[in-house]
Amino acid sequence: MPTFTAPDGTELAYHVSGSGSGEPLLCLPGGPLQDSAYLGDLGGLAARRPLVRLDLRGTGASAVPADPASYRCDRLVEDVEALRAHLGLDTVDLLGHSAGANLAALYVTRHAARVGRLVLVTPGAAAPGLDTSGEERLAAARQPWREAEPWFPEAYAALRDLAAGRGSAAAFAAVAPFFHGTWDEAARARHADGDRQRNGAGAAVYGSEGAYAPEATRAAFAAFDRPVLVVAGEGDANTPVPTATAYADLFPNARLAVLPGAGHFPWHDDPQWFAETVGAFVAA
Repeated sequence: MPTFTAPDGTELAYHVSGSGSGEPLLCLPGGPLQDSAYLGDLGGLAARRPLVRLDLRGTGASAVPADPASYRCDRLVEDVEALRAHLGLDTVDLLGHSAGANLAALYVTRHAARVGRLVLVTPGAAAPGLDTSGEERLAAARQPWREAEPWFPEAYAALRDLAAGRGSAAAFAAVAPFFHGTWDEAARARHADGDRQRNGAGAAVYGSEGAYAPEATRAAFAAFDRPVLVVAGEGDANTPVPTATAYADLFPNARLAVLPGAGHFPWHDDPQWFAETVGAFVAA
């Protein structure tokens, strides 16, 4: 497994996969701070374009940093830049999923000239300072294919509590189905794996005070004229379609692709659609 050294001396690991042609697509995982293994081959995207998955510090095969404050999202930007330099790429096509999109956003803010194409998959929106209303989350959850499920009433009641500011650990656990297109055995297993793969202590630091500067990020987005693709799931209560739409609107050259029947992990809901949609974009 290849490694490189971050600017502060932390040894970081990355994973290369795929038989596609062209330079690699650098993939930043969400979680925040979840082992990049959950990205897999992104629904077969690796057959169209080589993928490089970065294990963020303190996750996967990467070392735990000496300074826990270095888990903060803005501090991780230079890890991404060090990987780009290590790979010998003048510019890099970048994919960020969920919280990883916040890291991608800060990379664009600081190193826009190094980014060719940008893919934001069900992106976290803290970096540009976008807000998602409780009603938007509830509307995303209320999908016809879900409402007849036996788990729906309890999960929806928990989401209603969270939307009203009555959050609890039990409520957060109960709304898990609304992150997945289908809450089947495979989705349950992936969700449980995600909990085990996440660096909880680091996740608490990732978006802490000082991590984001929304005005600077929005200004960088407005000046970023390279192609951007924002991917959303129709039923994703984490990044509802209105939030994804507003995100795409921050760029002068972005388009939105919405997968019907999908949640927060669209490459699991329709691998062929995801691989074809993202593959065509990064090959253009």
